[in-house]
Amino acid sequence: MSVRTVACNGRIGATLVGAVPVHDGAAAVPPGGGRPAGAGAVAVVVGGDRGAAVTEAAVAAVTGGRPHGRRPLRLRAIGLVAAVAVLAVVSLLSLWLGANRVPFTEVWRVLWHNDGSGAAVIVHDLRIPRTLLGLAVGAALGVAGAVTQALTRNDLAEPGLLGISMGSSAAVALGISVLGVTSTLGYVWFAFVGAALTSVAVFLIGTAGRGADTPANLVVAGAAAVALLGAVVNALLILDHSAFDRFRFWDVGSLAAPGAPALSTIWPFVVVGLLLAFGQARSLNALALGEQAARGLGVHLNRARVLGALAVVLLCGAATAAAGPITFVGLAVPHVARAIAGTDQRWVLPYSAVLAAILLLGADLLGRVIIAPGELRVGVVTAFLGAPVFIALCRRARLAHA
Repeated sequence: MSVRTVACNGRIGATLVGAVPVHDGAAAVPPGGGRPAGAGAVAVVVGGDRGAAVTEAAVAAVTGGRPHGRRPLRLRAIGLVAAVAVLAVVSLLSLWLGANRVPFTEVWRVLWHNDGSGAAVIVHDLRIPRTLLGLAVGAALGVAGAVTQALTRNDLAEPGLLGISMGSSAAVALGISVLGVTSTLGYVWFAFVGAALTSVAVFLIGTAGRGADTPANLVVAGAAAVALLGAVVNALLILDHSAFDRFRFWDVGSLAAPGAPALSTIWPFVVVGLLLAFGQARSLNALALGEQAARGLGVHLNRARVLGALAVVLLCGAATAAAGPITFVGLAVPHVARAIAGTDQRWVLPYSAVLAAILLLGADLLGRVIIAPGELRVGVVTAFLGAPVFIALCRRARLAHA
């Protein structure tokens, strides 16, 4: 289905082929009856403003979905509240379960009354920082994945698969080996630089040459970046054994070791990244219509892409610096969010933040109990959970392009 830009009574609109033009958002019935064209065929910017507003109807029409009325809007709001409730339950389980068995009643008591007992130390000094870090890292990875897929219009795009997380890892390894960086704050700045440079390189390589618009191109470029940067990391660590000892615990991806210092370091960057991402939701909706239609709707393409990329770098860099490279969270969660909330990024981004936090905390819990009293790192668990999802998405993309 193609899109063309038209003017409606001096206003800017995007009318889909096969529909009767709709003026000022009014529903028009196509010749011969049937569904009104305004129910899924038009995006109109009213009042003559060249703003970035775009109706969900146009996005739904382009993606093959259907727009949502008031009742689905309520359902999506209820679904988001339910997801937050599930997140609260998972967070309580994260405070309760661990290598040291503490009765839930005792956990609940010391949660509100820190009496300095052994249970209070476990809950307040270990499990609360770990849970809060999981919430921050999960939300960051989920939103970063959703924004990456929206910017590239590629369902297979994800910071880990595109090499952005590995770029952060390579930069951190360089900082540890060459400059002797040991603090989380130092990791953050190196992770930002590595994520930014890698994302630019992967995008330039993945969009060059013939067939640049195929979904697999960026993934292939990301795989090449992962292989190259992985070799660089291995070379650095083989030459410096002390750096290897510090790096290997961080590289697997874990919420256990960093704790409160890491959380206090990354939360400003996560908040700024989330605000940038949520602020670009309408522009991301317009980008789903294609560059020409988005430009006709008044979206400043370069600014939208730069702000979106900056949000991804902040979120991915902060999450990777604190917990290490954790893959597949940003790949799978946005698909689930779109299946529940539709294609409107104003809903996809909040859903992605909540669902990714549920997934990451759930994976961390599974890693704690599956080999208790030992512990399986969360990065390993998410890789096991995410690999089948990635295979299914690749197969679906191949069938779609067959």
